[in-house]
Amino acid sequence: MYNIIVNPASKSGRGAKIWSMIEPVLAKKKIEYKVFFSKEAGHVIQIVRELSSSLSEDASGTVLQLIVLGGDGTLNETLQGISDFSRVQIGYIPTGSSNDLARDLKLPKDPLEVLENILSCQKATLMDLGRLTYDQLSGELSRQHSNTFSARRYFSVSSGIGFDAAVCEEALASKFKNTLNKMGLGKLTYLAIALKQLIAAKKITCTITLDDREPIVLPKFLFVACMIHQYEGGGFKFCPGADSHDGILDICVIGNFPKWLVLLALPTAFFGKHFLFKGIDHYTASRIHLETSAPLWVHTDGEVTRKSNSITITCEKEKIQFLL
Repeated sequence: MYNIIVNPASKSGRGAKIWSMIEPVLAKKKIEYKVFFSKEAGHVIQIVRELSSSLSEDASGTVLQLIVLGGDGTLNETLQGISDFSRVQIGYIPTGSSNDLARDLKLPKDPLEVLENILSCQKATLMDLGRLTYDQLSGELSRQHSNTFSARRYFSVSSGIGFDAAVCEEALASKFKNTLNKMGLGKLTYLAIALKQLIAAKKITCTITLDDREPIVLPKFLFVACMIHQYEGGGFKFCPGADSHDGILDICVIGNFPKWLVLLALPTAFFGKHFLFKGIDHYTASRIHLETSAPLWVHTDGEVTRKSNSITITCEKEKIQFLL
């Protein structure tokens, strides 16, 4: 039996419309399922946590099969509620604004085709899982996730601190985003907010420690993005070489870089060409520790929970099971 989680509000109501297309197909195929509708930020975590709790009471090895109908944020909340990843399989039907995971996986545009692939999948595909740990709990909490904060948070696509997280935090509450979504231009939300955040960004120092290597000290930085997949923020190809099966984080660092030049470099990130600019660097590591001179927003898959000045991000090789 499939447990289907629907975020009806994703992409300004597109989630509800897609569910209305999928429901008759399930009935026609006589697929056994239960459906749960997300009502607010954090609700999906609660739903999945309750579904996962039954696994600890079941010693037969039963696998919980989830189908998530929503955006990258809905999928991210799903991860937070899972207690045993070895006994959960996830099917993902993207209905969000950015859909960066779907873009990297090259999922079909037609949600009914995605559904058919999930239902016919005989063997789940293993992919890497990222884990963020807040080492310091200083800094304010996000408006959207103040009631669901945890010192540990998982991610499937990317995690970052600084500029990109600040963009995500503003986008989550943006009325401008809803307007563009209704016009089919949701991707422009992130670009517009990015330009605004770029102007407002203050000078912050950052120390980066990759695995057990010597620390890298940046007297000024804009952001650090730790990627399992290639895209974030609605199609920015920040790490073109990211491989979701190698147990390694690909890391994009924009360090001592003039703001005016970012205006030229940022559009090239849609094509993965931004590393041609001096001051934009690429690293790889299975573990990265970041310390900043002031608390900054931190995100996991675009979901922002709080500001912090000390975080650790790791990659767990092929820990998530996807039905593709």
